[in-house]
Amino acid sequence: MAGREGIRLRVLMEPRHGARYEDILALALATERAGFDGFFRSDHLLGVDPDDPAYRPTDCWTTLGGLARDTERIRLGALMSAATFRAPGLLATVVASVDEMSGGRVEFGIGTGWFAREHAAFGFPFPDTGERFDRLEEQLEIITGLWRTPFGDDQGFSFEGVHYRIEANRTPPRPFQSPYPPILIGGTGPKRTPAIAARYASEFNAGLGGDLREQMATFTRACEEIGRDPGEPRRSACVPVACGSTPAEVERRSEGIAPFFRSVAAIGSPDQVAEQLAGLGELGFDTVYLFIFDIHDLDHIALIGAEVLPHLAATKVVGP
Repeated sequence: MAGREGIRLRVLMEPRHGARYEDILALALATERAGFDGFFRSDHLLGVDPDDPAYRPTDCWTTLGGLARDTERIRLGALMSAATFRAPGLLATVVASVDEMSGGRVEFGIGTGWFAREHAAFGFPFPDTGERFDRLEEQLEIITGLWRTPFGDDQGFSFEGVHYRIEANRTPPRPFQSPYPPILIGGTGPKRTPAIAARYASEFNAGLGGDLREQMATFTRACEEIGRDPGEPRRSACVPVACGSTPAEVERRSEGIAPFFRSVAAIGSPDQVAEQLAGLGELGFDTVYLFIFDIHDLDHIALIGAEVLPHLAATKVVGP
């Protein structure tokens, strides 16, 4: 990437108390109207506070399937799907189905899964970190292998791993996009995360709370080690945001940002938020996901779309 013109701005829904589909759709439609590039949601069944009695869980890919039919333009995806939640053959089929339903607007974010309490609450096994990474690698090999296999191939796709086995699948799922949807991988891990991303990712997503410059440098080295052009994959960051036309609006919206996230959040007037986000272009980020906690504050989305988005579209992105 010698340098890209403009930072793609996307909305990432992380509701404090979960959401009904009608709430998710309203936010996605507001995102589309405001001119954002994409709408993504987390793949969680519990909030960060697992004892929140108001949390309403929804399945990530079921709701994305609904949005595939109820929106027209925006890119749709998960940031990130937990590899511990679904078997790889099923996940490959689900994502391909939603991609077809959307006319090729899906992006596939996947990670190891990290929230132990959530797994216990819903009956998912939660292996140790090393095994979760092993499973993630096997899942990616299976999912991309299935998507690449020609339909009706005599041999089909087979895979024999430690954790998963696929036997002669001659009718693999067919995504709308060719060869398959963009794959997003990310996190703060210094070794396996960048190595896996260098091999499979169309986009590397930096984890919240880490040193962004170091994460980008580590990913660049991981690409170089396997002979991949480090400028090829996109690079993205997640940024909690509280933008307001008045100090009172800024204060009200920033109250919704958890203390853990405040140190990495973009908070202030539209000009201040635009300046903070534009600084990411100097670090090589060409895509920013705005972490939205209050999903009912649609005026927030409209304000950012009208007064921040145009500045980001003109921001120069520095290549690695």
